[in-house]
Amino acid sequence: MSDHPPQTYLFVPGNRPERFAKALASGADRIILDLEDAVAPGDKAAARAAIAEWMASAGQAQGKVLIRINDAATDWHAQDLALARSVQAVCVMLPKCEAAAQVAAVLAELTSSATVLPLIETARGMLALPDIAAAPGVARLAFGSLDYMADLDIPADSLALDVAASQIAIASRAAGLASPLAGVTPALDAAKVSDDMRHARSLGLGAKMCIHPAQVAAVRAALAPSAQELAWAHRVLQAWQASGTGAFQLDGKMVDRPVVLKAQRIAAQAARTDSSLIL
Repeated sequence: MSDHPPQTYLFVPGNRPERFAKALASGADRIILDLEDAVAPGDKAAARAAIAEWMASAGQAQGKVLIRINDAATDWHAQDLALARSVQAVCVMLPKCEAAAQVAAVLAELTSSATVLPLIETARGMLALPDIAAAPGVARLAFGSLDYMADLDIPADSLALDVAASQIAIASRAAGLASPLAGVTPALDAAKVSDDMRHARSLGLGAKMCIHPAQVAAVRAALAPSAQELAWAHRVLQAWQASGTGAFQLDGKMVDRPVVLKAQRIAAQAARTDSSLIL
């Protein structure tokens, strides 16, 4: 698991090559060139051609690029995999992943160093979650919440979404993966995007898929510790260093190793997301 896993993943339609470079310049940690939902059936071939041409001259930027292919049940899956291999994609996002065997099948068609980022967005995927998370070559998991809502026929405020998100977070942790990606927010309102990310963070998710560059900053801000959280973390760390013991009291409360680790994570997160917050 990386000490600083990516936090923002920005989708770009594969048939809009004029947006690829703009997406890279958006501040997103990763961009996802999309061959699935964002591209109509009649435009799939043109999208593959556009991605192939752009990737040929992308240089080091390729390290920040994922390709979302069409799922294994579609007629486009094999052609998408062939494209991913030809451009030496570093990571492929696999939608509607429902078995570890699907991950292995995708990896078998890619270069040896490539990884797969499975999208969990169906009931079958949830039932296979532990096996998918533990499969070799999995970079990280993502929760396709909109498709999951459609699969289970549940509303956007259903508690079933929270249950699924937390289960994906637990499976990720158990498998040694970075915390999973939250699903997209189908709105450009920054407050809504931030609220969604904060809620996802409370369930154990640590990144988010974005559908517009304007969402990137909102996600990053939502993941940054508050001034109050950072002040608490610094007080804990200062008291810990001064105590010279394994456990101590601060404000009448016992502080031991798990609390110190939490404080260290908050301080590290603040340093990463907004250095101006550091005391």
